[in-house]
Amino acid sequence: MQLDNVKTLRDAVNYGKQLLENSSIENARYDATELLLLVLGINRTQYLISSMDNIDSGKLAEYAELINKRAEHIPLQHITGVVNFYGREYRVNANVLIPRQDTEILVEEVMKLTNSESRVLDMCTGSGCIIISLASSGHTAENGAVAIDISDEALKVADYNKKHNNADYIKLIKSDMFSSCECEQYKNGENRFDVIVSNPPYIPTKDIEELSEEVRLHDPMLALDGDMDGLKFYKAITKQSVNYLKENGHLCYEIGYNQAEDVRNIMEQCGYADINVIKDLAGLDRVVIGRLNNIN
Repeated sequence: MQLDNVKTLRDAVNYGKQLLENSSIENARYDATELLLLVLGINRTQYLISSMDNIDSGKLAEYAELINKRAEHIPLQHITGVVNFYGREYRVNANVLIPRQDTEILVEEVMKLTNSESRVLDMCTGSGCIIISLASSGHTAENGAVAIDISDEALKVADYNKKHNNADYIKLIKSDMFSSCECEQYKNGENRFDVIVSNPPYIPTKDIEELSEEVRLHDPMLALDGDMDGLKFYKAITKQSVNYLKENGHLCYEIGYNQAEDVRNIMEQCGYADINVIKDLAGLDRVVIGRLNNIN
């Protein structure tokens, strides 16, 4: 279908779907529909009711521009600027990793360990989706929800998201893991955490070129590159975490599908016990959780 032949809202979606399919975009109809809803400022129900209505020429031109961006493999979430994660809306951009459904499994597992009195640290927070999901669901104490990231731009996104989701009390810290002097306060007994959770960069450097174009070119490299073996951040966070967790506190990670045994070994060497590996919906290892057995 040519753009000149587009008359109705349904025509616009069909045009967008065809263009995206020609560019090998998965879920082409879904993305084409989402971009039309964005341009028109309507929801799916309103679209279904009015799909045979004529589309304004100005709106059509705006829509075509967005479809062309998506056809260039710019992620849908970077075009719309938002993503839904664990039932809440988050702002995202090129400075943060787009939250994935797999990470919801990590959130659910942490919720089994926490309540409204729990002190929780989210390391490498990015968009803030993990700590905000926990805090907004009543799984952290208001004075015990902390998130750390090395990126100023990522922290700006997390700051917006915590306010947007009514969790403004979450404390954000700029730090290269635990290196900031601001982290020192959390070594004190009463300030230590019940849970440290992290979805760190875990892609081995050599594997980054094999990632899809949308991930490789549009997700921030800081959020992807886990160094030569993909284990750099697991080693560093685990080693230091023993200084910040309470006795019998838990360390919870999202991992790559083939990293469970390596991460288990790292945790065992640092004094963690009762280590559990949880699989994702595809049956792949996705989360590793351990309990701190030996406190410093």
